[in-house]
Amino acid sequence: MAFSKKANIINFSIVFSLHEALLNCGKINTLMRIEFEFINEIDPSYDQYESLFKSLLKKAMIHLKIDKDVILETTLVTNDMIASLNKQYRGIDKETDVLSFAFQDQVLGEQHINDLPFLNLGTIIISVEKAIEQAESFGHGMKREMSFLFIHGLLHLCGYDHQKEDDEKKMLELQDAIIGKRIK
Repeated sequence: MAFSKKANIINFSIVFSLHEALLNCGKINTLMRIEFEFINEIDPSYDQYESLFKSLLKKAMIHLKIDKDVILETTLVTNDMIASLNKQYRGIDKETDVLSFAFQDQVLGEQHINDLPFLNLGTIIISVEKAIEQAESFGHGMKREMSFLFIHGLLHLCGYDHQKEDDEKKMLELQDAIIGKRIK
């Protein structure tokens, strides 16, 4: 996903270990790394969400029992930017709160890549303006809304959906389990 770069964009590629957390949970017994790229197309004040997203990603990997190295990109954008992407890739001419572009979506006729030593999840794009609107509308804090949108997008990248009522219930329960009740 290519965006114009601004001087205030923070573009980090960070690799860190989940080894201790996963060992303590008994989930895996090998070293696992995450490469997380955070791109802020909005304002430097939103850089604070990078550490929140990293923490949530670690928790999600434990809940989802992912034991491969993971690559994920997350970009914060405006309503105009996400509306443009929504129109281009989904044919819907309006803003949305979050878009997920999975790297490993299976395309008819293509061989599915499953034997790689890492899992390139793809890209999550979050509209900060939409997140602000929704946080106010739902009566909770911005941190809670950004957490919800990040995990929602991540679960889509991992193959979860909410087209059917049972699937939606499962996805919401998993989101709540990963985010926890402490984030307001």
